Amino acid sequence: MTKAEIVSEISKTTGVDKASVLATVEKFMEIVKDSLVNGEHVYLRGFGSFIVKTRSEKTARNISKNTTIIIPEHKIPAFKPAKVFMNNVKGE
Repeated sequence: MTKAEIVSEISKTTGVDKASVLATVEKFMEIVKDSLVNGEHVYLRGFGSFIVKTRSEKTARNISKNTTIIIPEHKIPAFKPAKVFMNNVKGE
């Protein structure tokens, strides 16, 4: 499902015009991104959590040059679904 399809579905079920729904969805995504950039987690009860994970430093190999490189510690965004959400997806 794309963002446009989500906006259409919300607009259809709530009766709110698509422009307002699109603005709301865009603002939601912007707030989530800004929060993660600032190191804050976003918790949505019954849905899940947007968190920042830290990947530790590791050694990797460049096969074409036959060399090893060090990949430094870095942070990545992640989503952890809530138990209720996971059970719904699993069909339990």
